[in-house]
Amino acid sequence: MPVEFLSDGEAAAYGRFSCAPSQAELERFIYLDDADRALIAERRGAHARLGVALQLTTARYVGRFLTDPLDVPDEVLVYLGDQLGVEDVSQINQYTERRSTPFEHQEVIRKAYELKEFSQAEADFIVWAGARAWNTGDGKKTIFYDGVTWLRTDKVLLPGVTMLARLVARVRDEATDRLHDTLRGVLSPRQWVILETLLEVPEGRRASDLERWRKGPAAPSGRNLEKALELAAEILGVGLGAMPLPPEVRTGGWLTWRGTACRLRRPLCAAMAPPANSPRCWPR
Repeated sequence: MPVEFLSDGEAAAYGRFSCAPSQAELERFIYLDDADRALIAERRGAHARLGVALQLTTARYVGRFLTDPLDVPDEVLVYLGDQLGVEDVSQINQYTERRSTPFEHQEVIRKAYELKEFSQAEADFIVWAGARAWNTGDGKKTIFYDGVTWLRTDKVLLPGVTMLARLVARVRDEATDRLHDTLRGVLSPRQWVILETLLEVPEGRRASDLERWRKGPAAPSGRNLEKALELAAEILGVGLGAMPLPPEVRTGGWLTWRGTACRLRRPLCAAMAPPANSPRCWPR
C-alpha cells in the first residue's frame, strides 16, 4: 500500500526483486562464501540447501525475507544452483511444501548473521530520522531511501513499506512543526498582523499575496528577471522587518529547505539494491 510520497511503482519495488540483479551484483551479493556454505551444508536434501541459500542471499540483497521465498528472478536461482551443484533447480518447488520450513530457516539465518528485527531498532531509527530531518531539511523520500540504507548497514531487516513510510512521514512532519513553532516564537505582534494580512485573498484576485510571492516568475528571461526584482521590492516594502533566527535554525539545514524534494534518481529496479559501498556479506 503506497503512501503520500511514494508512487505505486516505488512502493511495489520496495523489499523485493523488481528486476534481475546484474552479473556484478550476482557475484557480489549472491555468491556463497565459506560461512554461507557451512550453514547451508547443515540442511538435508538439495531442495532444502537451495532454499536456505535462496533465503540467505535474498535477505542480503533486498534487505528482508520474502513472503514467498520462491518469488525471485530465474537468474538468482540458476546462479545459486551452479554454486551448489544442483542442476535441476526446479527442485526448489519442494521447499515450501512444508509451510513451516522457510520460517524455521529464517530464524536460523537471523541467529547465524545476527540480524535484527525492525522493532529492536525502531527507537534508534526514529532518533536518526528526526536528526536527519531537522539538520538537513531533506524531504520524506530522501529520508526514506537513506533510512533503508541506514537499516541495512546496521543489519536490521526491513519492515513493511507502509510502516516505514508512515514512520518517516510522521518524523518529518514533527520536524516541520517544530520549525514552525520555533519561528512563530520570534515574531513580534506587528509581524503577526502583517503575515496574517498576507494570507487574505484581495477582492478580485484568486490568490493571496503570499501565494503569489511563493510562486514568482518561472522561466529564466530578461523580463522575468525584471519581474523578480519588482517582486523583491514589493516584499521588502511590506515592512515585515528582520526576524532574529534562533541558533538551532541558523545552524540546521532549514535555511536551504527543499520541501519534499528528493535527490534520488535511481531506476526503480536499483532503488532497493544494496548500496555500492556496502559489504558483500553481513559481518559474522
